Amino acid sequence: MPACPPLSLPPARRFLALLPLLFACAAVQAQGHRPAMQSPMNPSMQRGIGIGNGNGLGLQRDPPGLLKQQNWLEPGNAARAAAADHPGDPGDVAGLQQSRARMVKNLLRQYRDVIEADPRGEPVLRRQLLAWSPPPAVLDAARADGFIVLGRRVLDGLGETLVVLGVPERYSTPEALDRLQALDPEGSHDFNHLYMRGGQAGAPSAPVHRQGADGTARPAAPGQVRVGLVDGGVDGAHPALQDAAIRRWGCEGRVVASAHGTAVASLLVGSAERFHGVSPGARLYAADAYCGSETGGAVDQIIGALAWLAQEQVPVVNVSLVGPPNQMLERAVQAMLRRGHLLIAAVGNDGPAAPPLYPASYPGVIGVSGADAQRHILPEAARGPQVMFAAPGSQMLAAATGPAPYGVVRGTSFAAPIVAALLAQGMRRPDPAAGRAAVADLAAHAQRLGSGERSPEAGYGLVGESFRIAPDARP
Repeated sequence: MPACPPLSLPPARRFLALLPLLFACAAVQAQGHRPAMQSPMNPSMQRGIGIGNGNGLGLQRDPPGLLKQQNWLEPGNAARAAAADHPGDPGDVAGLQQSRARMVKNLLRQYRDVIEADPRGEPVLRRQLLAWSPPPAVLDAARADGFIVLGRRVLDGLGETLVVLGVPERYSTPEALDRLQALDPEGSHDFNHLYMRGGQAGAPSAPVHRQGADGTARPAAPGQVRVGLVDGGVDGAHPALQDAAIRRWGCEGRVVASAHGTAVASLLVGSAERFHGVSPGARLYAADAYCGSETGGAVDQIIGALAWLAQEQVPVVNVSLVGPPNQMLERAVQAMLRRGHLLIAAVGNDGPAAPPLYPASYPGVIGVSGADAQRHILPEAARGPQVMFAAPGSQMLAAATGPAPYGVVRGTSFAAPIVAALLAQGMRRPDPAAGRAAVADLAAHAQRLGSGERSPEAGYGLVGESFRIAPDARP
């Protein structure tokens, strides 16, 4: 059950109620070459939709037999590798990398009453600002200047408070941020950014489980391994998750199953006759930061989710969402890292030349890239010092919502949970020394994909390849 209810704010409630539909509509228009999709407000319609989101690459494909017919080891075949997972697309990797930018542009154009752009062009909740544990005197000064305290979120797990402020009519939102910083020069303030997921579930397929190197899946000791998830809602009735121990947070106690959250959860703790995640039997702490939106959530909700996981002492947390830098998110991340939590995040799919995405690029966060079945880094995956590991991120199956139980997935957000589940097996509680030891052990067993100890493409190397669940090659 949720530990922290949503802020009681009429405009925010209105926005959250509209968010699932408006994101879905904008995504369809941003990806006009894809088939029309149903509104994600009905979870039974979500499986296999082609949303071009913040790092999502929509997959509409014929899974049987296709993946094993390509020779992607030849020079110059990186673009064809991406196109094979996107047969509805023209094979333009650069275009695929720009899907997040296209979606942001559509959102800002169509839903300007609830969303606006920050000075970098990133989407934020209109006329809202965030303040990190502001002193009472600062809040009094802000009220005197016309700011409205829209809500206050007590972050029990972090020992801090997050305050949401409404902007006075005489200021634009950027002007109000400057004014707030002038009122509180020593404080931390920022926009209420929207963050988007880092991958997309695809078309249905029948699963076949590829066993680990020792011939068996590696189940976790029941009740001992705990792993956190900040994502969309998880369908606990899915065959791969119906026996999983799941604790939930968010959405005022409602379970709003999402295709993305369910897929990531299955890679973490899923267990079925023909499907296994990395740590079946582990206890999953699932925080729904979207509450029906298939594409993103506001930063105040994400911080609330992290605070809950900190309060529950969950040692390893998977975050498969991406967005711009944000001072509030950075403060929350650093507070968790100081307490000994490991945060694993997708590095994103905006391409090698794109600016770094967050939270994966914050110091101390374990950024994860994706690799295909030929152990090539996905051409759309981010590169840079934020990449610590690579893991399977395409040509594999995960749980799906709707009538077909499994679908093909692609994106760095599906690689991140593999790393998170592997690290969780070596930690029982948040502990800085145990975390360093777990990361060092995983790095020692990683397969190097480049020269040197660490590369900007794959970090310390590829891990978890034995847990790739490939589509069935039979017709």
